[in-house]
Amino acid sequence: VQLQAFGGGLAQAGGSLRLSCAASGRTFSNYAMAWFRQTPGTERQYVACISWSGDFTDYAGSVKDRFTISRDNAKNTVYLQMNKLKTEDTAVYYCAADLYLKVDSTEYDYWGQGTQVTVSS
Repeated sequence: VQLQAFGGGLAQAGGSLRLSCAASGRTFSNYAMAWFRQTPGTERQYVACISWSGDFTDYAGSVKDRFTISRDNAKNTVYLQMNKLKTEDTAVYYCAADLYLKVDSTEYDYWGQGTQVTVSS
């Protein structure tokens, strides 16, 4: 499956952004999806995941109650709504897919190219 993330940009602290990740090549609804983020010199960090049906979601503690992951299987797209943004949310955000839902794990088989999110104070 091919993944393309977009929607990043510049936001002020306290503001919002919505990331999208469009999938192609395989049956999107068969895949669990996840978002990760990474800053220079650090390891990729788990942000959130969602089951193939959308019935199950999970979040890293640092984003819980601020970020919402969702998916539209008819549009082959997964979203990350980011509210109450903080400067520490600044990172490159990646979407990922796997046939198996893996909570708080980077062991996903397919990855998008990343989109930059910058939050200013």
